[in-house]
Amino acid sequence: MQKKQEPSRKGTERGRNRDDRRQAADDRRRDDHKWDDRKREGHKRSGREQGDYRRDDRKWNGRPQDERRGDDRKRYDRDARPAEPRENRELPENLIPGRNPVLEALKTGRQIEKILVQDGATGSIGKIIATAKAGGVRIDFVDKKKLDLMAGGTPHQGIIAVVPGFDYAEVDDVLAKSEEEGRLPIIVLLDDIEDPHNLGAIMRTAECVGAAGVIIPKRGSSGLSPAAVKAAAGAAEYLPCARVTNLVRTIEELKERGYWICCCDMDGQPYDRCDLQGKLAIVIGSEGKGVSRLIKEKCDFVVGLPLRGRINSLNASNAAAIVLYEALRQRGGTQR
Repeated sequence: MQKKQEPSRKGTERGRNRDDRRQAADDRRRDDHKWDDRKREGHKRSGREQGDYRRDDRKWNGRPQDERRGDDRKRYDRDARPAEPRENRELPENLIPGRNPVLEALKTGRQIEKILVQDGATGSIGKIIATAKAGGVRIDFVDKKKLDLMAGGTPHQGIIAVVPGFDYAEVDDVLAKSEEEGRLPIIVLLDDIEDPHNLGAIMRTAECVGAAGVIIPKRGSSGLSPAAVKAAAGAAEYLPCARVTNLVRTIEELKERGYWICCCDMDGQPYDRCDLQGKLAIVIGSEGKGVSRLIKEKCDFVVGLPLRGRINSLNASNAAAIVLYEALRQRGGTQR
């Protein structure tokens, strides 16, 4: 009987190596399926969970397992984390967002470097483009993402004008404005108004009643930011806004010029029983603290608004609008 030939050691080792490679390939495919399942479920793997079904001593593409594991985490974090909402931020003063503010800036002849218009924007955009072309202003058409990035959360209505920094007026400019035809000798002083929307709304109302201008302090108060200019709806192009270092000193200067200083606060006399004629400077306090004690002491009289509800204060821009229109009513509505 012929003796059965034994397999050679070389062939046995070759077969064993081939089986090991197949097994390693199966393990990698199985691991990849598990990784994909975990990504779909939204779970982030920890090092302990990885160790449950991956061997630490295995290599892939010539790199140690620990390095590959770190790369997987980075790739997973980048792909799976939710996008964070963009927070509203204060814009530079050389940007004017919104259709009405841009159109008013064009009408007043303000220097404009360029206007960015959203692709495909319709409506009043056509009128703005025609006005800009007539004035020789450069127009660039961009996508909405660029405008959103520049606006930083401020509504832009598909258009943003890039202008030089806003030039604040001087107190003498405000006083000279009060002498113009159609203007009332009324000046609004704002004591630490921090909300740019309130500043813009007050400027809009002051322009509508024909006031001479607005004076704000340099510190502690909102400036003419794009949000304030947009809330003013074009009033910032017609109404001078002055910034002063010391509001108390400015009040004393106005008194020397013959102005009566009126403080708007809760503990004052009813606004409709006070004499608001003649040269008048109305002081509006901040949203939370109201008019500061030192400034209130410098005022000639205090007017208040009746409050019959449960809320004990009005918005600063609303209070300013009521007092301004009462001053206009006492002047006969249209007469100075």
